[in-house]
Amino acid sequence: MKRLLLGNEALALGARAAGVTIATGYPGTPSTEILEHFARYPGVSAEWSVNEKVALEVGAGAALGGARTMVTMKHVGLNVAADPFFAAAYTGTNAGLVLICADDPGMDSSQGEQDNRNYAKFAKVPLLEPSDSQECFDMVAVALQLSEEFDTPVVLRTTGRVSHSQSVVEMAEDAFEVSEPGSARRFVPDPTKYVMLPANARRRRLALEERLGRLREYAESSPINHVLWQDRRLGIVADGVAYQYAREAFPEASILKLGMPYPFPNRLVTEFAAGVEMLLVVEELDPFLEEQIRALPPLAGKRIHGKDVLPNIGELSAAVVRARAVEHGLVPGPAPAPVAPAPLPLPPRPPVLCAGCPHRTTFHALSRMYVPPDLAAAPEGTRIPRERVIVTGDIGCYTLGALPPLSAMDTCTCMGASIGTALGMEMAGYRGRVVAVIGDGTFYHSGITGLVDVVAAGAATTVVIMDNNTTAMTGGNVNPGSGLHLDGTPAPRVDLESVCRGVGVRDVVVIDAYDLATVRAEIERALGTDEPTVLIVRGPCQLRVRGPSAEVALVEPATCNGCENCLRIGCPALIRSEGKVVVLPDMCTGCNLCVQVCPQNAISLRARERSQS
Repeated sequence: MKRLLLGNEALALGARAAGVTIATGYPGTPSTEILEHFARYPGVSAEWSVNEKVALEVGAGAALGGARTMVTMKHVGLNVAADPFFAAAYTGTNAGLVLICADDPGMDSSQGEQDNRNYAKFAKVPLLEPSDSQECFDMVAVALQLSEEFDTPVVLRTTGRVSHSQSVVEMAEDAFEVSEPGSARRFVPDPTKYVMLPANARRRRLALEERLGRLREYAESSPINHVLWQDRRLGIVADGVAYQYAREAFPEASILKLGMPYPFPNRLVTEFAAGVEMLLVVEELDPFLEEQIRALPPLAGKRIHGKDVLPNIGELSAAVVRARAVEHGLVPGPAPAPVAPAPLPLPPRPPVLCAGCPHRTTFHALSRMYVPPDLAAAPEGTRIPRERVIVTGDIGCYTLGALPPLSAMDTCTCMGASIGTALGMEMAGYRGRVVAVIGDGTFYHSGITGLVDVVAAGAATTVVIMDNNTTAMTGGNVNPGSGLHLDGTPAPRVDLESVCRGVGVRDVVVIDAYDLATVRAEIERALGTDEPTVLIVRGPCQLRVRGPSAEVALVEPATCNGCENCLRIGCPALIRSEGKVVVLPDMCTGCNLCVQVCPQNAISLRARERSQS
């Protein structure tokens, strides 16, 4: 049977076909769809954990308990999960444990670019890399077999191009049938193996090195690493999606495809290099393969090219690979002609908060909120310019609040960092001038610990939790406050207010996200207090609201003077037309924010006509 599948779909199906019964993870592009697809299969358990660290801890526990397990996350998620990841390399897994980690070359949806192949080498665990959907399907089973044979977690690394590209997958006719668990290994208590006291850890460190030696021998002979002999004037070494680019760019060259690039198959690479005149290493991001190839003593003096030819930033493509090779004289012939630009370039379309987004009110208030000048710190008669409050932001849809016209976010680094950053700025002398902004999903993920630190420090930090009852940016995924499991069934709900009060914050206020005056007043009040304040600004994500709104905004042309004050809220439902502002009724959600900001009272809400729905 053949099916056309996304890489992420193929990973989910491959896990199910290989007997995975438990899967955990945290949503993040480009990995999100793996767990979403897996959760649809009968007889499995799948959950979005509160963060990646917990997801891997739950997954490791399930594998120790004898269930074949899959854990999914994006590349920066492994930074969060690094602690249990390195520990699992020491303890082993009992049943199969595959960690699927999706890198994002080019940072299409990430705050940073990193090459997570380095994590496998750092932790001394095997690494597999599929180059298309068929290999995504097949390699999950290989990873689980490796995990059980060598008692180790296995990293299966994809990239956005593999995860979100479709290709044909051939599978058995019964791949969709409910399968028995691929492993049923009972947990046998063994403190010397599973309790990482220093004395035990030192023994496990020796076992880790011995296992790595056996894995190296496996990599040397495994068919997952294979050679295609053709023209021997140029030899290509490639892994992952870079293999596809190399095949297209150099269809006549000999190619060594490394589906298991770590542990590195030294002998196989040495033998391949000896059979070609020149070696070109094609890989995205870091020179992971190249560095190991250049370190091989038998290849000293060999003509080897890699990052001296190809870029180490962003995604590659067949055109880029071919063009760079021609430019550096590695292959003859003209470089591929560049794609001609459109004769009339389209206007830029930067990302924007959705029409009716509940976060817009808070950012509009913050963008116009100034702190009183410190007159005592300036010489008499000096004019001190007003300064807007500093907004420390976080990862989520609301990061778009940093963009014009709202322009109301000053920092954003990683999940949960907003609260700790605000506390640090307060300690550095900015007390009463900083607001931390964080979403409900991100707060559950890693914001709670920052709030605990605020309370323990005796600080007066102001925290705004933008609660839209979902983890919106990655596709509207459930979180601990949603009251739903991943499969849509009811789940216990973790109450935000109770969590905040439980860690010691006495000043906790819930505000309607569309009440601009109250949002503004409460933030100003909180900045003037001497204790921590949490403002929970609550409103539904518009992507989860079904059907058109009962009301729609309408601009009265005779009253509108074209001041465009309403356009500064950045709502895509508002546009300019002949010197006035017009509401697009098919986009308007009736949120009322434009009504509140119009100084001319030229906008009002009206009942939506049936033709507008």
